Order: sequence, then C-alpha cells, then structure tokens
Amino acid sequence: MKSRALSDSALTALAPAIWGSTYLVTTELLPEGRPLLASLLRALPAGLILVLIGRTLPRGIWWWRALVLGVLNIGAFFYLLFVAAYHLPGGVAALVMSIQPMIVLLLGALLLKEKIKQIHLVACALGAAGVALLVLQPNAGLNATGVIAGLLGALSMASGIVLTKRWGRPEGVGLLTFTGWQLTVGGLVLLPVALIGEGLPDTITGKNLAGFAYLGIIGALFAYAIWFRGMERLPALAVSFLSFASPLAATLLGYFVLDQALSPLQLVGALTVVAAVILAQPRPGRAKRQAARASAREPVDA
Repeated sequence: MKSRALSDSALTALAPAIWGSTYLVTTELLPEGRPLLASLLRALPAGLILVLIGRTLPRGIWWWRALVLGVLNIGAFFYLLFVAAYHLPGGVAALVMSIQPMIVLLLGALLLKEKIKQIHLVACALGAAGVALLVLQPNAGLNATGVIAGLLGALSMASGIVLTKRWGRPEGVGLLTFTGWQLTVGGLVLLPVALIGEGLPDTITGKNLAGFAYLGIIGALFAYAIWFRGMERLPALAVSFLSFASPLAATLLGYFVLDQALSPLQLVGALTVVAAVILAQPRPGRAKRQAARASAREPVDA
C-alpha cells in the first residue's frame, strides 16, 4: 500500500516536471509574443485525438462540468501560464504560481471539508520559501502583467484541482477520454480568442513546429493524463504540492541546457522544495492506524 502511494506520487510529479520545460520551450522554440496561439495548439489537437479515440461525449450534467473543468484546468490556465512565461523570467513565473497549494488548502477546506493541519501550513511555508531560494536572483525582473497572470493562473489551476476532486470522473468513462474532454473544451474556448486577438503568424518555422508538437503531445496529452490519474488517487493538497516539481525542473533545465549556474542558496531551495512535497504527501501507514483505531471504537452489531 505504501509503495503504491509513493509510486502514484512519483508518476503524478512527472506531469508538473514536464510543464517546467514550458518556460524553456516557449523562449527557445515558439514564435515571440503569441501566448494564445501556443495555448491553443497545445490543447486542441491533443484533446481532439483523445476524444476521437474514446468516441464518447459528455452526458447530462457532465456537459457543463466538462466546460468548467476545461476552462479552469486548460483554457484559462494555459493562457495565463504563457502570458506569465512571456513577461517574466521562467523562475519568477514559477515563484508567483507557487501560491497554488495555499489556494487548494483553503478551497479544500471549504468544498471538500478537508481539515487544515499544522503540517500542511508548514509544508506551504517550506514550499514557498524553497521556490523563492530556487528561482529568485538579484537581477530577476518583475512585470505587473506577468505577476497578475501568474496569480490568476494559480487560482485557475487550484480551482480546477479541487473541483476535479469533488466531482470525480463519470462512471464508465476512461481516463484518456476524460482528459480529452477537458483539453478539447479548453482549446475550443481559446480558438476564437486566439484568432481575433493574435491571428496566425506569417511564417512557421520547423523549430516552431517542433515546439508546438512537444507541448501538445508530451506537455498536454501525456502529462495531463497522468496528472488527472494522480488527482483520482491522491488527496487534492498532495497533488497540488507536486506542482512544485515545475520550478524545480525549470531551474535544472536552465542549468543543464542553458548553462545557467546554480548557487548554494538554489541548492538549499531545491532541497527545501523536495522536503515540502514529501511533507504534503499522504502517509498510508498513519491513515491505516487511524482507521483501525476508529473501527475499534465502533459498536459491533449482534
């Protein structure tokens, strides 16, 4: 049981680690100044592929639920993420969005009736401090548009996590189909906005196509499938803390790909982030003991 929980956490953490490469791909491969186009091409093709494979559409109440989740988890979040990536250094954008677990903590208490524990508050503080040490540099630039976009993106994703946990997945619908609904809805919402707000670029290079393909196949189709799988199997707060893998991956990619140096404080920050993530993960052994004690207290029917 314990090994299964650890493997679920490790696999789910792979999704935000992949998203951490978004900052690198955006600046190195994508056309400049087109966050809407990047968001659209990341979501819609992958979503349509999954829907065509699943051949199942939402029914009843799931039409509007899929719309809400698609906007929060995909459409609005993608756009705000790319706006932050274009206006802020990758690390600073990740720092701004690290407020997400704190939002999940509050929304989880309101909508999921999850109790706020002291260890959760400690993990939030450790996570924010670790990300700050990891990504903040003396010459880090702060742009108001980027900061606001990052904060709204964190709110959008946090709301999507909590509502996905609250509503679950419709019975008989596979995980890939459920992922496809949300990617498709997010892409369709972005489509008219992208065409009106930005239009299409005059030229698309091979480098641009490679960037879009990576974001759509790896960054959306694969990463969101394992992300939603993690939402089903792990507590909402635990999943949210795994998003700290994003700034960690962005920093490591900067070190290995862009030859950016890592200071001793950044190494401390990386270890602090890892500690925060571990603190926030479920402890099967403790949960099992608590359930056993509760069962022992219950009266036994004759």
